[in-house]
Amino acid sequence: MSAAAKPDRWLTIIGIGEDGLAGLSPAARTLVETAEVIIGGDRHHHLAENITAERLAWPSPFDAMIEVIKAQKGRRVVILVTGDPLWFSVGARIVRGIPAEEISFHPQLSAFQWAAARMGWSLADCETLTIHGRPPENILPFVAPCARLLLLTKDGSSPDAVAALLKARGYGASAMTVLGALGGPNETRLDATAEQWAGGAPEFHVLAVECLAGPGAQVLPRTGLPDACFAHDGKLTKQAVRAVTLAKLAPHRGAVLWDVGAGSGAIGIEWMRAAHDAQAYGIEPRADRRAVAAQNALALGAPRLKLIDGEAPAAFAGLPVPNAVFFGGGISHDAIESAMDRLAPLGRLVANAVTLESEAVLLAAFAKHKGSLQRISVETADPVGPFHGWRPAMPVTQWHWVKPWA
Repeated sequence: MSAAAKPDRWLTIIGIGEDGLAGLSPAARTLVETAEVIIGGDRHHHLAENITAERLAWPSPFDAMIEVIKAQKGRRVVILVTGDPLWFSVGARIVRGIPAEEISFHPQLSAFQWAAARMGWSLADCETLTIHGRPPENILPFVAPCARLLLLTKDGSSPDAVAALLKARGYGASAMTVLGALGGPNETRLDATAEQWAGGAPEFHVLAVECLAGPGAQVLPRTGLPDACFAHDGKLTKQAVRAVTLAKLAPHRGAVLWDVGAGSGAIGIEWMRAAHDAQAYGIEPRADRRAVAAQNALALGAPRLKLIDGEAPAAFAGLPVPNAVFFGGGISHDAIESAMDRLAPLGRLVANAVTLESEAVLLAAFAKHKGSLQRISVETADPVGPFHGWRPAMPVTQWHWVKPWA
């Protein structure tokens, strides 16, 4: 593309820190000073005072943001954000609504970089997470002995919620550091363990957590959780079979799963634990099971699991295109064929059957579409009087199919 053919970058998104205009590069500062319109939150406008541009606040509801920004096209528009516009920031949302070719980005040091520097931690060795606008339970898959977490927070109450989660899971000795107004003249720091935390955090801060396990601490894998972690009425894909199933579903960042016959929600929950931003839709016709699945999702760090009242294939209507589909129930010829049609290219379908009727459906699907078919048998050592013996679980027939690239 020639220079003349390049689209006009009419929108500029600039990261600004606690040091305000003084901390910007000369180019970024010039863009702010010559802007016709500046959009940002109250805090950002305060950090860039004495500029004559028209000021716009974030719209309410926030979903109207893209249309408000687009309405300014043709003017010199600057959006001020905190730190790095594309790291857990509004810039990532804007670029989904406005082509990146029309935007110039000017990042500032992110809150994570500031926090790692203050803690003396290698940023590459930390989990960088956000609980701003998200349930604090999102951190639970990352809580493990010696793990270091850097958290963008909602407000001054966030450390209270994090401390409660850590204590409940045996990590009360974990060190918590609240870092307020990082990089500015009014920077603050509060240090305490989770069990000692008594509140008092400023509204705007980053929370650093060094996880220290105590007696009875939960040390859990991302997938293949012990069966005892789940509340259920017997409708549960057991641990060993669940681990094999997740391996074949192959969760990855941002991928979408349909969990058909969700039951306790175990497959959808572990899918979301396995990869950042993975999404799962649990299709379950029974309200009591959906309630249990929601409870499990919150307790195990997947509070964004979406539960759908319905049966396959009718319940597929309106759902986003899946990268993987799992059938733990609701197996029928129509449901299987519909899921295969809707899968994204290279999407995976895994179906587990324990009854002869469901197995017959999988045998027919294998005969028609190939893929792979296997039977999984698991035996567990159980007491037999004063001794122990092997007790077999019902064997599971598993069909796995990958959609060809169209």
